[in-house]
Amino acid sequence: MAERTRVARVRALLARTDGRLDALVDAGLRRARAHPAPWWLVDALFLAAAVVDAVLDIAGATATEVTVSVVAAAALVLRRRLPVLTFALTMPALFFGSGVVAASVALFTLGERTDRRWLMLLAAAVQFVGFSGFVVGPPQQLDEIVVSVVYALIFALGPLAIGLLVRTRADLVDRIAELRASRSEERRQAAAVALSRERALLAREMHDVVSHQVTLIAVQAGGVQMAGRDERERAFARTIRQLCVVTLQELREMVLVLRASGGTDRETAPQPVLADLDRLVAASGLETEVAVDLPDTLPLPVQRAVYRFVQEGLTNVRKHAPGARVRVSGRLHGDQVLVDLVNGPARAERLELPGSGLGLIGLGERASLLGGHLESGPQPGDGFALHLRLPVEHRPGVPVP
Repeated sequence: MAERTRVARVRALLARTDGRLDALVDAGLRRARAHPAPWWLVDALFLAAAVVDAVLDIAGATATEVTVSVVAAAALVLRRRLPVLTFALTMPALFFGSGVVAASVALFTLGERTDRRWLMLLAAAVQFVGFSGFVVGPPQQLDEIVVSVVYALIFALGPLAIGLLVRTRADLVDRIAELRASRSEERRQAAAVALSRERALLAREMHDVVSHQVTLIAVQAGGVQMAGRDERERAFARTIRQLCVVTLQELREMVLVLRASGGTDRETAPQPVLADLDRLVAASGLETEVAVDLPDTLPLPVQRAVYRFVQEGLTNVRKHAPGARVRVSGRLHGDQVLVDLVNGPARAERLELPGSGLGLIGLGERASLLGGHLESGPQPGDGFALHLRLPVEHRPGVPVP
């Protein structure tokens, strides 16, 4: 009970953590995508600022200085598609004209849109030289040199750092969106796995339980049909048998639809155990010799596997060898459970009952999940035998329905 409580608490904690993470992801996406400025408006503002910078310093400028300044401002139109060319076109205005704004925007665009670190460092170095004034009119006094260096560092590293920050923010938004999509895909896959397990459980239980009971009804109806006192009674039994055949056929189709790979640790109640074998054999209507000497202290998954083994074996005998004598034996041999079900030849007319062909496959799956194996094959004299071998201890962590 304490272990179940701890497991329940851990699951609740994981559920709360999962919900909080989803809330954080959604909030981050909302904030990141909240009212972004249109790209054309941003470009128009940059272009206008560059033009104003060029026009304010146009008085007294030579034709060359005016030209390079105008070219630098106009080059910002290309900044999104050709950031390297845009930066190159703004450099002449930085050295010989009025292109402070244009050069800063171009360097910002390089930080935002290129992956080449060496190119960004080279552009920052060129920008630093252009802003420091060491090429055109280098400063003479020490204080002028210090001011020029600080000024150049600000305008060389500032736009580049801002561009890298904008790019990092965009990358984070994309990563968050990918995280959200991956979590949605994980939930979808988890739901698909859960559905697959439920289908596997339902298919297996339908085959083990419903098919067994319907086959038993068909056998009893066949007996009444053969030994009926009058035609009306035999017709009634024939109708029941035909309905059973149709039901088994529909059940087979449903099992094929529901059949899926995977297991589940859920159990349906009530679960059969070794103590239910006598009632199962008695209800089969077959002449059966039972010699099962197995303790009821075996793990429950092992007991259920033995029960399903005997149930499937008896169902197959009624289908394929009606009236045959059956011998069921079970014993412990070292650390293994050995169960055998052997039937002789049929002693009555075989009933044409449909089968899914999945009974022995399901038994093999159960045995494999428990670390054992199933063997089957014909016997001399038109008989058939099933042999189940299971380890006494069920391996922990392996779910068996």
